[in-house]
Amino acid sequence: MRRASVFLIDQNLLPFKFKIFNSPDYKTTCHAIKIMMARGAGAIGAAAGFAMAQAFLQKANIEKARKEIKSTRPTAQNLFYAVERVFNASNPVKEAQIIADEDVANCRKIGEHGEKLIKSGSRIETHCNAGWLAFVDYGTALSPIYLAKKKGKKCFVYVDETRPRGQGARLTAWELAGEKIPFKIIPDNAGAFLMSRGEIDLMIVGADRIAANGDAANKIGTLEKAIAAKEFGIPFYVAAPTSTIDLNCKSGKAIPIEERSEDEVLFQTGLNSKSETEKVLVCSPGAKAFNPAFDVTPAKYITGMITEKGIVTPTVAGIKSLTR
Repeated sequence: MRRASVFLIDQNLLPFKFKIFNSPDYKTTCHAIKIMMARGAGAIGAAAGFAMAQAFLQKANIEKARKEIKSTRPTAQNLFYAVERVFNASNPVKEAQIIADEDVANCRKIGEHGEKLIKSGSRIETHCNAGWLAFVDYGTALSPIYLAKKKGKKCFVYVDETRPRGQGARLTAWELAGEKIPFKIIPDNAGAFLMSRGEIDLMIVGADRIAANGDAANKIGTLEKAIAAKEFGIPFYVAAPTSTIDLNCKSGKAIPIEERSEDEVLFQTGLNSKSETEKVLVCSPGAKAFNPAFDVTPAKYITGMITEKGIVTPTVAGIKSLTR
């Protein structure tokens, strides 16, 4: 059997520790995706593609492996897209690498198109993490910001903490600090307040699945930001590669919403006084929690979709123009 290891950044350890995880087989890669060691649309897609390739290399039951990989994150369209491409490829390993390489190229192009929306001095709000950690490189929502900085534009980023797992506070903040882009972490419920005071110029988020009519699923909390942005006349953009579009979903109502463990709400992990990671209960003992991982933003709240093929309005016609 050919060597089948997949190497992933263990995102659950960030920002306190950077570690590369060696996943030796497809079942381990499935687990890594499920527990959000690998997370973010493009990273999930790439990991799923490589997991499918691992199954072929291991001479596993391919149909069973295909189902197992697809069950890990039911909302993430890039996962299904990558699994099917690798499953149907004549050379699964090569196809998985092509998908990963395409992700890099597409995210770079998203940055090139989205950078034009950013003026020097722009104050941008983000939700969740859609930077290079969430993809193979560059990211989507952060890619335009990174390119704007390289072109000498000054901008400031308000980073939603993104409860319950804190992808903004833990991951986006870590990325921006590394790029030396000024930012502040804000509570998830502070966005509308800043918008009402005229302190946000535009908002850019990622997406985990886009329906045929332009409705977009993204990390829970995105919908309320889109509604607030509409109320205060602030442009609200969704940045995603066309691989995130699911033409089989006619509208957002057909997008499956993943519900995760209530422990993600009830407990938090951080550094204690000894600089050791520690998991602690932060809610009333014995309380139960509801933990939907995503919500769906209707197309009417979205100013435009930033894709590798350009920026389009989120309409049926606009989506079709991207998928021809």
